[in-house]
Amino acid sequence: MGVDMVEIDLKKTKDGHLILMHDKLIDRTTTGKGHPNDYTLDEIKQFRLRNGAGHRTEHIVPTLEEAMTLAKGKILVNIDKGYDYFDDVYEILEKTGTINQCIIKASKSYKTVMDEKPVALEKMLFMPVVRLTDKDACKIVEEYQENYSPLMFELVFDNDGPEVIGLIDRIKNSSAKIFINSLWSELCGGHHDDRAVEKNEMEQSWGWIIKRGASLIQTDRPAQLLKYLKDKGLHE
Repeated sequence: MGVDMVEIDLKKTKDGHLILMHDKLIDRTTTGKGHPNDYTLDEIKQFRLRNGAGHRTEHIVPTLEEAMTLAKGKILVNIDKGYDYFDDVYEILEKTGTINQCIIKASKSYKTVMDEKPVALEKMLFMPVVRLTDKDACKIVEEYQENYSPLMFELVFDNDGPEVIGLIDRIKNSSAKIFINSLWSELCGGHHDDRAVEKNEMEQSWGWIIKRGASLIQTDRPAQLLKYLKDKGLHE
């Protein structure tokens, strides 16, 4: 499709394997029931994934190692919840030779990450997630800029008021890239995917995000967003 980055979510099995799984329960997306850590990997592999309509497919739940082996050299990977399992994730990325194409992120201050997982800052692409409406948002941004100079910030905001815009502009004027998630309204101040596609308000959604300085947009409508960007001359 030409997508530059994919997001994956992780859970751990009963016997300690990291698998790709978004929900806390496996009920919605597989033919099994319960929590991922109720089962060993071999047991998880006996279930089949469901499609969007809830019907059984022939696909099985992949492990992180399988996914990274497939992705190696092809696409950037945003490992959501990867910080929660950081030591295990790092071991797999080292084994598969994919450390340099993965992003680890966390909604934590620089000091907290440095105390907990300094390797994330020293050897990986680490992306701070900042909720711009939190009272400490400006302080968190300043701390990262002074001590780390992140390659990118993921910015989360449920409104597009002047305080939010001011913080976005501050980051825009730095060396860091801006990552905005347009999956739903509360993540991007109302400038979301459904507004772009269902209401045909692409300029008020993706266009607004780009004007704010974002160079990375996370979307559930990748084909439509890619077409929009290519039509604007913003993506090869």
